[in-house]
Amino acid sequence: MGEIADAIERADREAFTKDPPKTLKAQIRFLIKQFGSAKAVAEVLGVTADSVNRYRRGARHARPDVAAKIDDVVKARWQPLVRKRRQRQAAATGGITVETRARFGYTAPVGTTDDGRFRRLTVHLPPEYAQRLFDARNAGSGDQEMRHIIAEGFKEVYFQDGGTRAGGLSDVEINDIDYLDLDY
Repeated sequence: MGEIADAIERADREAFTKDPPKTLKAQIRFLIKQFGSAKAVAEVLGVTADSVNRYRRGARHARPDVAAKIDDVVKARWQPLVRKRRQRQAAATGGITVETRARFGYTAPVGTTDDGRFRRLTVHLPPEYAQRLFDARNAGSGDQEMRHIIAEGFKEVYFQDGGTRAGGLSDVEINDIDYLDLDY
């Protein structure tokens, strides 16, 4: 997954209305309920069905790498309806907030500087950008396309301030991302 897809996934995980199971036994019970059998859970985790049943009974502790994978799979499947509802709300009315530190470059008219420079920005993008980001991620688009969507939003909202300034600005690019975080 790309940097932006990971940021969307992190924002999704923050949508929990109820915390996911914490103990290994509870996590395994949840996964067995989700996948239907210990064998199916074992295939996802890369362990044997016997190991899964031992985890469920509390007869064995998972290795740290397996425990981390179990935690990731549980979080990925926990409360998908809550995530979908938050995404629909962001795409319809709420929008999406992007916080980043990255190098921004742009194409500007002659006589102005278009040298890229690092900026730390927190910008709330309108709902249509949230919808475009979700659509791009769901379609399996690459990180570059999602960067382009965010850059267009930054151009409109931050650099051009909704059309009140920098009218000659034609293209904004995001490069060298230090960090990127999304919230909706």
